[in-house]
Parts: sequence; structure tokens; C-alpha cells
Amino acid sequence: MLRERRLGRIWRDKEPADYLEPFNLLHRNQMMENEPPVHTRMRRQVSAAFNRGHVERLRPRVRELAARLLDEVDPSGFDVIGQYAEPLPVLVIAELLGVPADRADDLRRWSQAIVRMYEVAPSEQVVAEAVAAADAFAGYVRELVARRRVEPGDDLTSDLVATDLSEDEVVATVVLLLNAGHEASVNVFGNGLVSLLRRGLRPAADVTVTVEEMLRFDSALQLFERTATTDVEVAGVTVREGQKIAALLGAANRDPAVFDAPDEMRVDRDPNPHLAFGAGVHFCLGAPLARMELHESVTALFDRFPGLGLAGEPVSRGTFVLRGFETVPVGCAP
Repeated sequence: MLRERRLGRIWRDKEPADYLEPFNLLHRNQMMENEPPVHTRMRRQVSAAFNRGHVERLRPRVRELAARLLDEVDPSGFDVIGQYAEPLPVLVIAELLGVPADRADDLRRWSQAIVRMYEVAPSEQVVAEAVAAADAFAGYVRELVARRRVEPGDDLTSDLVATDLSEDEVVATVVLLLNAGHEASVNVFGNGLVSLLRRGLRPAADVTVTVEEMLRFDSALQLFERTATTDVEVAGVTVREGQKIAALLGAANRDPAVFDAPDEMRVDRDPNPHLAFGAGVHFCLGAPLARMELHESVTALFDRFPGLGLAGEPVSRGTFVLRGFETVPVGCAP
């Protein structure tokens, strides 16, 4: 389904359009909500900038940030989400894009408000907060883009400004990368860590393999929609032109036809052909960054605290589409 070209990402502005224009603007102009040829043009430009050595350049910085955050926690008890998993990826993606670290709290707040709109039937308050966040986020990024046009730096925003993307497309791309780069990493880390600790597991000697199992076992992104551009038959059901169909990625990652003992978490599972990053033309562009961040953050945490365990019951965000935890209390036995 993810590779079926008759099922596409077709954006339709949410109504009322005038009120929701700040939210619609950011989605109308991003590659994730467009199909070829628009998607192809945008992804080529972003991919070229993204792959310009930025990910590996950041690896030592991720280690440094992880160590600094762990220096600040109380080993006897701390919230691994709020004090480690959330600040780390937003600081990393901010550095990648050339956003000052002192704006990290704003980025987290704006991102969290926007992605709550992706859940089923968001409330009026969620909608209002998303609109306000989208407006503030876009305004800040426009200021950043204007500065980079005059004073380019060694960052991804400067690379994007140098492409032939329109200003709205650059702004939407920067917001997309900040949102996706933050939310997915936080939730994969939190979900995977809780799954490990509840079972008394530790990462395998090859942490890379364990990271892939964290991505598979409790997927951060549970659902990804497509819209039929013509009538399409899927598993004996006809999806009519204009109708939406949802790929349940979390279910696919527990498919017994693909995975041996799919409901078991195996830290050394290999091969592991999960769909946590999607598939087809919309395969996650940030997958290399996410994998690198997870590898470094998991390694740093267990190297520092090999006796880590849950210190209370984790609190779910109560969300479905983007699945994750609000808090995860952990600690080390004295």
C-alpha cells in the first residue's frame, strides 16, 4: 500500500480555511503532503542539502549533549522523557538547522501543539493551540531564513535557502524537519526504553540491532494515511477515488507472516524489515539522523546507568497516531 502510486498523500486544507491558514500553509508547502512531480522536486532539493555530511558531523555533538544531560539528572530517580529524551533531539535538530539552543523550549512547545492536530477528532482547544503554534513557528523560521540569506552559515537552513525552493516551501520544510526530528525520536526512545525495562532487558552488544527492534516493537508512528487518486483494490476491498485508507504501521511491524515471535522483544533480532520509517517515495528522509541519535542516546544512557530500572509507572500521552509517553520515571538502585 505504501508503494502503490495510485494511493497518494493528497493535502486538502482543513476548514474553516481562513482560521486554519497558518496550519494549512505549513502542510500545503511540505513534501510529505505532496506527490510527484512536486514531491520529487522538493525532496531532491532537501535530500541534497540534508545529505551534505550534516548527520555524521553531528555525531560527536550528540554524544556531548547526551553526556551533559545525564550529568544533570539524579541517578536515584528522574524522568527520562522530560530530562533526557525530549531535550536531546530538539537540541540536535536545532543545531542542524542553525537555530540557537536557547529557543529549544519554544520549538518543543510549538512542535507538540502542531502534532496534536494529527490525532483523531482534535478538540477546539487543540485546534486553537495548533493554529497559534503554527503562526509563531512560521514567523520565527521566516526571520531565521531572512538572516541566512544575508549571513549564510554551516547549517541546513542555509543550504535550503540556497536551493530553488520558494520561501513558503523552505519555511514548511524547516518546520517539518524540526517537528519530525523531535517527535519521532522522543517517542521511539521512550517506547523502546519502557519495553526494554519492563522485560529486564539490556541492549545487545551491537546497539544498532537493538535500535531497530525498538523501532519495530512499539512504533512511534502508528498510522499513515493515503488517498486514492483512482479506484484501487486493496486486499479485496475497493477504495474509491477520493477515499482515504490508513496503513497501520504498528500492526505491520507485528505481522507474524514477516516476524518470528512478533510480540516478543528481541534485542538481537536480525534481519528486521520493519516499516517504522514508512516505504516508497515518502520513506522518512530523516531516518539516518534518527538512527544515529537513538544509537548514541541509548548507548550513553546504559553506559552511564547499567543498573537502570523503572521507578514508577510510565504515563502515556493518551495519543494513538503518534504513540508515546508523557513521563517515564527511572532510577538506579543504591
